[in-house]
Amino acid sequence: MIRTLLALVTLVTFALPASAQQLSLNEVSKYLNGITSATGTFTQINSDGTISTGDIAIKRPGKVRFDYNPPERSLVMATAGAVYILDRKLNARPDTYPLRQTPLSIILDRKVDLGRAGMVVGHGYDGTATTVTARDPDHPEYGTIQLKFTGAPVELRQWVITDGNGSQTTVILGGLQKGNVPNSQFSIDAELAKLKP
Repeated sequence: MIRTLLALVTLVTFALPASAQQLSLNEVSKYLNGITSATGTFTQINSDGTISTGDIAIKRPGKVRFDYNPPERSLVMATAGAVYILDRKLNARPDTYPLRQTPLSIILDRKVDLGRAGMVVGHGYDGTATTVTARDPDHPEYGTIQLKFTGAPVELRQWVITDGNGSQTTVILGGLQKGNVPNSQFSIDAELAKLKP
């Protein structure tokens, strides 16, 4: 497992195009606000070291959908101010959490403003990518999200969410493609209806 994880991290590191300099918080905010609807693939490194893959759809503000590939077949969806975690194999009601209580809400906001006082707690550049670590300044106990961007053109490559308990989940994006995603893709009721016999 460790060998697989190291190979994945190495692959992602070398796949990132070179960027000339650190991106400003204004550039990063402008880029995030420009994402209104997009799809792509993702690789997730879970807090226990396991790896999951799947498809992602984003529709700002407030909507994101993670469809996990088999054998998991799980669905994580943020819509209507809530996050739903649905295990399709169990055919049960989803676990539900307020979106505002997750660091993901920062990039799904109607207007992303990383210059807001107290929001950014880290901003760096490693020679290849700009990292921005942000949190809800009113509720730091909800955890942080560390975003990694490359430049020329600006592109979100990954994020690491650290929850209030210190557990980390890394999501590596396979490249977001802008395009219209219908609102029907973010209906939890439609997904639950598919599970009924």
